[in-house]
Amino acid sequence: MPRIEPLSPPYTPEIGDALRKWMPPGVQQEPLQLFRVLHRDPELASRMRVLGAGLLAHGKLSGLDREIVIARACALSECEYEWGVHAAAFGDAVGLSEEQIEATVTGDPAPWSPAQRLLLQAVDELHTNATLSQETWDGLAGRYDDEQMLEFVVLAGWYRTIGQLINALALDPEPWAAPWPTAHRPERRAEPA
Repeated sequence: MPRIEPLSPPYTPEIGDALRKWMPPGVQQEPLQLFRVLHRDPELASRMRVLGAGLLAHGKLSGLDREIVIARACALSECEYEWGVHAAAFGDAVGLSEEQIEATVTGDPAPWSPAQRLLLQAVDELHTNATLSQETWDGLAGRYDDEQMLEFVVLAGWYRTIGQLINALALDPEPWAAPWPTAHRPERRAEPA
């Protein structure tokens, strides 16, 4: 059960318009729970939408690289909800195989190219250390320009933040989202002592 209940229809005209902006055009399903919870504070939601939508729709990284970063950041945060949404909504579209999608959770290096392994290593380093080793930075900088490097760091941090938000809200996965690999299903963490 979510700690903050998502808004339910009927929405006010302002909230309905705002929620439609979060969803792709023509989508018939209800807006995501996350979006409906965020709209408990419409001003905060509108500020968050700008960065989130910008990273997804106007990014400088390829769609494939973007989704690898997002999936790994969500997996490291044990955020089944956002991982499953992205795996279902974007995985096929950017060319991720089922084996690769699962490997974003398991950490299996087998299905990745050397460049993709470096990208995953960089997400891991940011998650663990909140920085990148010089070797990893140099490896990425040999592949990406300065704008892409900035975007990569922001993207990894943004989805760690989103994972933290969703986990703290205790949102259950969307019914249509990709299922988390069963053997690696995160346990709901106990309340802090």
